Amino acid sequence: MKVRRSVLGDAHVDRAEAAKADFDAPFQEMITEGAWGTLWADDTISKRERSMLTLALLAATGNFEEIPMHIRACANTGAAPQDVLQAFMHVAVYAGVPKANHAIKLAKETYKEMGVEL
Repeated sequence: MKVRRSVLGDAHVDRAEAAKADFDAPFQEMITEGAWGTLWADDTISKRERSMLTLALLAATGNFEEIPMHIRACANTGAAPQDVLQAFMHVAVYAGVPKANHAIKLAKETYKEMGVEL
């Protein structure tokens, strides 16, 4: 939970925990242990690099709904807007321009909400 909080922030994790029900508690435990307790806790690559990989994979697979959350997390992982743009440019070449274009649009909207000048 410590790594999850350090990346996503207390407010996000608190909302997710408050929304957890008996029905999805096993799923929430699995992603907390697997994604945050194992994968994100490993220091083989930096959290900055993990942020860029995560954003590129979300865009490449068309899972756009989590992109804003992970853009906001970049403030905690050290991935700068230009890093994110480079990740999405890779998506354009290897997974398609429409996916990258949509991800860039979401990134711009999220950075604007965050007050980040691009």
